[in-house]
Amino acid sequence: MQNTQTYSTVKTRSQTFDLIITAMLVALVFVSTVFLNIKLPILSKGGLVHLGTGMLFIASIMFGPKKGALAGAIGMGLFDMVGGWLVWAPITIVARGLQGYIVGKIAWSNNRKGNSIAFNLIAMIVSIPVMIAVYYVGEGFLYGNWIAPLASIPGDLTQNILGMIVAIPVCLLLKKVPFFKQYQQ
Repeated sequence: MQNTQTYSTVKTRSQTFDLIITAMLVALVFVSTVFLNIKLPILSKGGLVHLGTGMLFIASIMFGPKKGALAGAIGMGLFDMVGGWLVWAPITIVARGLQGYIVGKIAWSNNRKGNSIAFNLIAMIVSIPVMIAVYYVGEGFLYGNWIAPLASIPGDLTQNILGMIVAIPVCLLLKKVPFFKQYQQ
């Protein structure tokens, strides 16, 4: 009986810790998007370049597809909801959820757990066209026009390249920190 209770307590603690990590990643993506952004003069509403993408990449590489997807979808979706971009929230939730999932899935494939710089880079690059495609289709429906969304692509590319430039060295440093080594086992 005691072994069952101990296992149950350990499992509950593990699930609680997992929830805390996920919530912190969501918060980090949100804060990186809110406070570290530049509005671009594209079309009437403009585009946005922010470091939330870098944080999404970091979350996905460090913690895998599930946490990466949740951090991206909720963190950036929440930004849209509170930042005056409410109409974009559903599009962002899908685009960034998929992007986080793709990066994490590739970076963690074959038990790599984000430890291969080459696969991490491939993961980020593979996720970009998916993110751009979701935003393109969403914007096309929003504007009722399939030409206008093309103007957002340069900003999307800039944002993703900046995210990759930030994520690669940060992940290399974090992988050396003892706390993060437990996720590599």
